[in-house]
Order: sequence, then structure tokens, then C-alpha cells
Amino acid sequence: MEYMSCPEAAKKWGISERRVQRLCEDNRIPGISKIGYMWLIPKDAEKPIDKRKRPKMKNDTQN
Repeated sequence: MEYMSCPEAAKKWGISERRVQRLCEDNRIPGISKIGYMWLIPKDAEKPIDKRKRPKMKNDTQN
């Protein structure tokens, strides 16, 4: 299996390196490994859904 680093994942997913590290710490990316201080992320891993955002609600226009 091929791996990428946090900076590579951040660039690929369009988020900050710190956010990728936080996703790793929270175990939100399947297949990750940590060697020393470095996180290894599978190259085929998909960006996790951001749970910080609320789903958009439809405005009820009926009165």
C-alpha cells in the first residue's frame, strides 16, 4: 500500500495540514499509521465528511 504525508493530503483535499493531523488524531481516516511524529495516510483515502458543518435545511415557505 502506498502512503502520503499530512502535507500531501492537505494539498490533495484542499484543507490545512493541521486539519489533516486533527482528522488523524480523531481516527477519522481509515488505514492511517503513525511512525514517530509522522502520520501515514493511504494514497487512496478519501477526505472525511466535515462533521463541523450542519446540513442545510430547507426553508418552509408554506404558511
